[in-house]
Amino acid sequence: QVQLVESGGGLAQPGGSLSLSCTGPERIFSFYDMGWYRQAPGKQRELVATITSDDSTQYQYSLKGRFTITRDNAKNTVSLQMNSLKPEAATVYYCNAKRTTNIGTFNYWGQGTQVTVSS
Repeated sequence: QVQLVESGGGLAQPGGSLSLSCTGPERIFSFYDMGWYRQAPGKQRELVATITSDDSTQYQYSLKGRFTITRDNAKNTVSLQMNSLKPEAATVYYCNAKRTTNIGTFNYWGQGTQVTVSS
């Protein structure tokens, strides 16, 4: 089991910024593709951004340019910098770790961190 610990959620004003962080297990972190997803009540979980083990990134199209995902393998951490926040960004954000091997796909989730965007 891979435990992911998220931090950094909270309250931001519209147009403001927040940074989320997620820490994973030291010995395996660098082998996993990491990502951030979000899920609003009653809706499906959606991709926010992902970063592969070799640092390729992917973003939800509407967030590109405002959100930035980075990883620091030395600190076993993936971060999401969110700028120019809009009210619709307010929801729970989940960290994800995924690795596909020849014996299967391993997929793990953090517990979620709440982001609130309000004036």
